[in-house]
Amino acid sequence: MKIGKIIALFKAKDLRRKILFVLFIMAIFRLTANIPIPGIDKERWADFLKINQFFGLMNLFTGGALQRLSIVMLGLGPYITAIIIMQLLTLIFPRLEEMYKEEGEAGRRKFNQYARILTVPLALLQSFGMLRLLQAQKVLSDTSFLSISASLITITAGSIFLMWLGELITEKGIGNGISLLIFAGIVARVPVSIHQAILNYDPSQIPSWILFFSAAILICFGVVIINEARRNVPVAYAKRIRGNRMYGGAQTYLPIMINPAGVIPIIFALSILMLPGLFGNFFASSKISWLAHFAQALKDFSQNSLLYGISYFTLVFLFTYFYTAVTFDPDNIAENLQKMGGFIPGVRPGKNTADFIRKILNRVLFLGAISLGLIAVMPSIIQSLTKIGVFSFAVGGTSLLIIVSVVLETAKQIESELEMRAYE
Repeated sequence: MKIGKIIALFKAKDLRRKILFVLFIMAIFRLTANIPIPGIDKERWADFLKINQFFGLMNLFTGGALQRLSIVMLGLGPYITAIIIMQLLTLIFPRLEEMYKEEGEAGRRKFNQYARILTVPLALLQSFGMLRLLQAQKVLSDTSFLSISASLITITAGSIFLMWLGELITEKGIGNGISLLIFAGIVARVPVSIHQAILNYDPSQIPSWILFFSAAILICFGVVIINEARRNVPVAYAKRIRGNRMYGGAQTYLPIMINPAGVIPIIFALSILMLPGLFGNFFASSKISWLAHFAQALKDFSQNSLLYGISYFTLVFLFTYFYTAVTFDPDNIAENLQKMGGFIPGVRPGKNTADFIRKILNRVLFLGAISLGLIAVMPSIIQSLTKIGVFSFAVGGTSLLIIVSVVLETAKQIESELEMRAYE
């Protein structure tokens, strides 16, 4: 974004107020991330995190809230899981799909309300699992029923509170609130990771650092290309005469993004991949033999880099198609084009136009999904080659992908807001 646009952004009173509101909500999020639940052994928990890569990844996306065992230690995980479940249910229940796609803004508000309601039992379940894990690791000093119940309610309320903050940003601020809070959590870990990297500096690792940062720059470049690339479909408008004036006859393009889903498939895939490790740790101490073996298999899966990488790539690929199918409707676009007198040259309006758009979308989306999946797993490969584990969690890997994507999406929304005011 150019300097002139930044100055224009802060000159507009309503935009300046929105940005300050987003920063204020992020400050509240960081404050709650530093309020721990009572009765914890920090040293024992820190030792556990050092040997458990899965919870280290979870800690990254909660902005260090899990490491501090704060009241928002679950982050936005329950809410994201609820959204995934609701969108999967649209494939099973036609009424939900009709509500989400055909009833307009009112239908989407009702759909989101159902997701919020579903978040509560999911947060309770995940809170209970975390507390059982803390008990098994002897991190909690007070394991009485009253203390556990209070912590259960507090952690659940913390997740609901974060969900509310994200909704506030989306409604009254700029950008997607959920993505921005995840972004804030990742960025908050950067200073800590830089400090640890300086303390652990080893001159023999300089070639690895060069390789790592070169890969990080290439990943940023790849993310920008995937987010900005599009396939322009030519659209012409028929000439219409009203009174003494002629309208239409213009030619334009229908841009089809290579990755219409943005960063959402990454967030969805990570939310799903975190569940096996969470349930594996929860049931590992079960007295039922088959359940304990199954829990151990889930833990082994979370710690197997090859299986984790393959699953990560596959889920990103599938969620790219799934989320695009939910949010991008070729039939609706074809209908709107027909109503406005527009048509794709050489293609009949109506169903033929919808089929043509769907065909183009499937072609470009395959390339976008493959590229997004490769970008998602490439940092893990680089990390395994360079053996850099501390700083990479904050700068490389999936976190880098989310940071760049969220910045690009938010910058686009800000530019569109500025353009609207320029037209006014």
